[in-house]
Amino acid sequence: MYHGEIEGSGFETIEAEFSGCFIGHARLERLWTGCRWAEGPAWFGGGRYLVWSDLPSDRMLRYDDTDGSVSVFRSPSGYANGNTVDREGRLVSCEHLNRRVTRTEHDGRITVLADRYRDARLNSPNDVVVKSDGSIWFTDPDYGITADYEGSRDLREQDGCHVYRIDPDSGEVTRVADDFDHPNGLAFSRDERFLFVADSGFTEGTQRPRHIRRLSVNPDGRTVGGSAVFAECPAGIFDGFRIDEQDRVWASSAEGVQVYRNDGTLIGRVRVPEMVANVAFGGARRNRLFICGTTSLYAIYLKING
Repeated sequence: MYHGEIEGSGFETIEAEFSGCFIGHARLERLWTGCRWAEGPAWFGGGRYLVWSDLPSDRMLRYDDTDGSVSVFRSPSGYANGNTVDREGRLVSCEHLNRRVTRTEHDGRITVLADRYRDARLNSPNDVVVKSDGSIWFTDPDYGITADYEGSRDLREQDGCHVYRIDPDSGEVTRVADDFDHPNGLAFSRDERFLFVADSGFTEGTQRPRHIRRLSVNPDGRTVGGSAVFAECPAGIFDGFRIDEQDRVWASSAEGVQVYRNDGTLIGRVRVPEMVANVAFGGARRNRLFICGTTSLYAIYLKING
């Protein structure tokens, strides 16, 4: 093991493996600034653009990779937070204000996918991922209803903060995990045998979780089994994260992006001058990491692909 920071690059190597992830002369770029809290980046390969949320500003923004321009994609956005792209190239979003998960159709119509569980309103869906079978999995902490900054103060109707699945055929919403404090970002391993979920309960108390757990996905592909803590956050909390082609986890934190081997070993960091909320792989060859810092959208080219 060795530890060293490459001057000016934004990369900090902790294990030698990390050196194979980045290009030595690549630099962290600030693509745009002006957000209150940047979140939920989602890459659209067909159009070569990225959509992300400026959560407290109640808007979504669009970065055009062909000319570097940024425009407002949607305002108001329902205080949208996490976003992803489904198997048909449609935008799927978590809306804090409306307490729902929606899909934007190719013609611009918005379809509500989930806003209730067992006849009670959801808390404030936070982040979302689409599995290869078309099912949609999302987390539902209460950040959007505890204050008026990222949604609207309101009563919680669920008995806690949980993880849910939307069936691709019936649209049924089922609860897949009910033992989290504040489930946040989530992602599947490449073979979908595991579901990774961040627990950011630390925001509500210093003795509460700030880790990522790895849950086994049962053979039915619809439910989860046992779980274990995958990594503890060294700075702030884990929020959103993504997994690369070698099942390494690229996770947001207060000091940048933490990068973990698939056994949970921290191998390096991408230093960012602001607290990071979420990341997404994109670019024409998916070798560019887009990073949502507090006020800004950043990007850096990598040697590996998402």
